[in-house]
Amino acid sequence: MEDWISQEATINGVDFICHKPNPDSLWQKEKDAIERLRAFEPKDGDPYYLCYSGGKDSDCIRILAQLAGVRHEIHHNLTTVDAPETIAYIKTIPNVIIDKARYADGTPKTMWNLMPKKRMPPTRIVRWCCSELKERGGEGRLKITGVRWDESTNRKANADVVRVIGKEKSTQKLLESMGLSYKVTKSGGVVLNAQTGDNEVLRDQTDFLHHCYRDRSVTVNPIVDWTDRDVWDFLHHYGCEANPLYQCGESRIGCIGCPLAGPRAMKKDFAKYPKYKANYIAAFNRMVEERKRCNLPTEWGTGHDVMTWWLGDDPNQLTMFSENELYEAFSDID
Repeated sequence: MEDWISQEATINGVDFICHKPNPDSLWQKEKDAIERLRAFEPKDGDPYYLCYSGGKDSDCIRILAQLAGVRHEIHHNLTTVDAPETIAYIKTIPNVIIDKARYADGTPKTMWNLMPKKRMPPTRIVRWCCSELKERGGEGRLKITGVRWDESTNRKANADVVRVIGKEKSTQKLLESMGLSYKVTKSGGVVLNAQTGDNEVLRDQTDFLHHCYRDRSVTVNPIVDWTDRDVWDFLHHYGCEANPLYQCGESRIGCIGCPLAGPRAMKKDFAKYPKYKANYIAAFNRMVEERKRCNLPTEWGTGHDVMTWWLGDDPNQLTMFSENELYEAFSDID
């Protein structure tokens, strides 16, 4: 991708060839990402809360935050089902803070002890694992994530340079009072596109973010418009080899057994990490017993039955959870 593009122009009858930055070039995208981070940097109190998963997008925002010279802390939220290679890689990155989700009494939350409390496995529709183990970090902080449109159609529809979740009516009212354009997403919250070329709009957006991030979930996504090619070219340019799992043929870095990856990827995970599969089955066993104790309907007899259902191998597979159970699964557990 050329960094500059040529364009013919005629001024007062004289023909010119103008050269201007190519908006789709990686050089320009890197410049825009750095400008976004600098513009929205918290001026008082806590620094940025940089959400670091150990994947390629996380490495991009980590390097960009350093290039931008903004104050930030790098946080990884331990899910207890991260791949061992990912944890080992994260520990090689300087200054990463590994956070553990905890219950009100200080006991660590894990996938294994949450399973009987939720009384259902995490699914593509009810991802209580994300809300309990990954998304709690950074409350009251301005967060940086590596979310990108190129990842999925869902990301394309629900993400932008800035996303705000919570207090939607008052948020929209504030945006309208400031004359700022925004879009309401189907999954909740509002998104804004940072106008890096318009200093006045960018200043107003910054004022808005600094006004509301303390009591809402506000994320800045500086590489939202980057492609996969952009990400890899950027990392190679700055000498980042990234998580070694990519070199083993993995295209995405996530939790072992993540239902979003689909049954084929889940089975591949469990073939590679049999101890994690055994841990899931043991947790499913405790979950089945808890369902029985609470007189909840279940056709499962053992954790193996649950695993078969979870992987989509049950020919009689049905959704067996009531609306009330689905609601409770999303409810916070202290």
